[in-house]
Amino acid sequence: MTKILILTGDAAETLEVFYPYQRLLEEGFEVHIGAPEKRKLQFVVHDFVDGFDTYTEKLGHTWDADVAFKDVDPADYAAIVVPGGRAPEYIRNDEDAKRIVRHFFERNAPVAALCHGPMLLAAAGVLHGRTSSAYPALQIDVELGGGVFENGAGVVDGNLVSGRAWPDHPSWMREFMKLLAASGVTPTEPALASAH
Repeated sequence: MTKILILTGDAAETLEVFYPYQRLLEEGFEVHIGAPEKRKLQFVVHDFVDGFDTYTEKLGHTWDADVAFKDVDPADYAAIVVPGGRAPEYIRNDEDAKRIVRHFFERNAPVAALCHGPMLLAAAGVLHGRTSSAYPALQIDVELGGGVFENGAGVVDGNLVSGRAWPDHPSWMREFMKLLAASGVTPTEPALASAH
């Protein structure tokens, strides 16, 4: 079965992990959650409150990671997804997470990144000359990483599809599905969702 890897960790945005996870399962892919360690992860919910200058954070769902970054052979996967939340702030310091990202950019293989996800791409050094969306407050991070920021919902630049945050899910995933198909990445058989 064709496998896709989600790179995340604690404090990832719940919706930004579960939406692509379930959407890709629905399509028939085998989807693995990769994290710094293979253990139960604590996700969060980001929302806005009147009077706050930025988002607030509440505890979200928990979910088991399938594989630790250090144990990932990126050649086993056809594509990667990098959700947002606060996880990218610290997984960008993980050498294996960066190794995995570089593998996909070196091979021009499909990558989807959302919200704070491009922080990992910038740290991996793969945004030079590339156009990427992100949570708008991260425009400076995209630009310092050598990229061109575009404030859009489903921004496509070659093998990269990016978006600003979970409200962009429909456009972001629609473009990622098109990219997967155009890249010849198709499920090999219907997937059965496993309960964690």
